[in-house]
Amino acid sequence: MPWRASSVMEERLRFVARLLDGEAMTEVCREFGISRKTGYKIFARYKAHGLEALSDRSRRPIRYANQ
Repeated sequence: MPWRASSVMEERLRFVARLLDGEAMTEVCREFGISRKTGYKIFARYKAHGLEALSDRSRRPIRYANQ
């Protein structure tokens, strides 16, 4: 049986959908293999910005020291 390929965006969308269905944060985070802190961060971003917030964000610093 081949592995089912999925993107990070799809996984985050499934995560948020399960939380919106009323499942407990602890159980959903355990099944997805992430910490509760990360789960709350993803869910807060979704509530603040919608589906756009589930995509990867740039890791570039906002400003550089001594510049």
